[in-house]
Amino acid sequence: MASHEHYYVPAQSKWPIIATIGMFITVFGLGTWFNDMKAGHPDSHGPLIFFVGALCLAYMLFGWFGAVIKESHAGLYSPQMDRSFRWGMSWFIFSEVMFFIAFFGTLFYVRHLAGPWLGGEGAKGVTHMLWPNFQFTWPLLHTPDPKLFPPPKDVIDPWHLPLINTILLVSSSVTITFAHHALRKDHRGPLKFWLALTIVLGVAFLILQAYEYHEAYTHLGLTLGSGIYGATFFMLTGFHGAHVTMGTLILFVMLMRILRGHFNADKHFGFEAASWYWHFVDVVWVGLFIFVYVL
Repeated sequence: MASHEHYYVPAQSKWPIIATIGMFITVFGLGTWFNDMKAGHPDSHGPLIFFVGALCLAYMLFGWFGAVIKESHAGLYSPQMDRSFRWGMSWFIFSEVMFFIAFFGTLFYVRHLAGPWLGGEGAKGVTHMLWPNFQFTWPLLHTPDPKLFPPPKDVIDPWHLPLINTILLVSSSVTITFAHHALRKDHRGPLKFWLALTIVLGVAFLILQAYEYHEAYTHLGLTLGSGIYGATFFMLTGFHGAHVTMGTLILFVMLMRILRGHFNADKHFGFEAASWYWHFVDVVWVGLFIFVYVL
């Protein structure tokens, strides 16, 4: 019979079903919230449902990863299991890459195909009959139906808050790399410093993005309902912000583990996986800055 050195079968777990339930409640609450906002219902239950789902997910993450940490400290993980973790994290990041490619693809389709067609260009110019006076430009500050989709007054200036946020995230990629090198050399002091600085940079990014959203809604009229530009802007930057939030929480957990003496120079895949994820969200932001804000 093969031992756990060759193949490890974990004990039965409740966490996958809790994760499924939590995801369903969260997405259902978010959909309800957005639909009620669009319909103008101020007493929507969407935020409450979303909050309950988020609590379920937080409970699942805390319990599931806690179980993984206990199994690791119990010596149950072999080199084969380490490879499984690495492949699993690699496929997870690949799925996230494809997730964002879908949204970038939507942005490309609207800017270079659907929008010009509606403006009367190309072989599909027959659609010009819908809005004969519509002229397509990007950013879309004049929507085909201003009554249904009120256009924004202006767009976010890329050379202020977005540029600062780009500097923050690119700098955080450098600091997390310094932290990783310090861990490989088992230098605990620099490791704690660089990791804590990475977390501070991530929190600063989120604060500035929240301020940017406030400015967009209150002063620029740039909202989810302000046409396709507002929809793609908030879908891309909003989902990225959610990933930065998750990444910041993951790094905070890594810092707490390091303060408790976890990880060493040879065995630290938990930290390594967190750094992979953080580099991923940084690269996505560079793409957002170029294709959403600048071009």
